[in-house]
Amino acid sequence: MEHLLGLLRIKVLRGINLAIRDSCSSDPYMVVRFGKQKLKTRVVQNNLNPEWNEELTLSISDSTIPIKVQVYDKDLFTPDDRMGDAEFDIKEFVEAVKMRLENVPDGTVFTKIKPNRENCLVEEASIVWENGKVIQHMFLRLRNVERGEIELRLQWIDVPGSRGL
Repeated sequence: MEHLLGLLRIKVLRGINLAIRDSCSSDPYMVVRFGKQKLKTRVVQNNLNPEWNEELTLSISDSTIPIKVQVYDKDLFTPDDRMGDAEFDIKEFVEAVKMRLENVPDGTVFTKIKPNRENCLVEEASIVWENGKVIQHMFLRLRNVERGEIELRLQWIDVPGSRGL
């Protein structure tokens, strides 16, 4: 069994201007993959700007593996249509958690990750201290599709008894 570092809570906030895959809309849902883990959001009917506001939790044992997200359009009688994908690294995020800072003022920024060719960030994503936790808020541009973004928020959860960071 791999050593568990902790849990990553991904709050899937919303999709923005997603691609049309049905006649004039889509029924989007999102799949998050990390290693052998696969988690899904619910389907939002007829919406190109879905508000999922769902929390998905991954067990993290290796912070060097990117987390992959895929958006699909749910279809009843045919295979679900792809609506793009993205991936993001959690290395910097885990490094910020490892600092084990305490009593830091809310809103303290640990790191800013700039958008570049290697990542899917739409804009700079800051890793900040919020309510005693390390948080990263990000907008990801979907690839392999004509348009669309997703908004996510990451939060680290320590697991009692795990090796931790």
